[in-house]
Amino acid sequence: MPFCNIRIVKEVIAADPVGKKAAIAKAVSQAIRNATGVGENDVWVVFEEVVAHDWYVGATSVETLRGGK
Repeated sequence: MPFCNIRIVKEVIAADPVGKKAAIAKAVSQAIRNATGVGENDVWVVFEEVVAHDWYVGATSVETLRGGK
């Protein structure tokens, strides 16, 4: 069974985390099902939310890149 672990900056989905996760999971699982032919309940999707100040691009936090600090 395919397992997809999605790490996402928490603030990106803050406006509607449940709805956005559901939409992402639907699209990702559909793409995996289309590519592999596995069943709908055979694709697992797990989300890990990371706050912007803990996610870095090189030596700079995403929070800083977005002008937060």
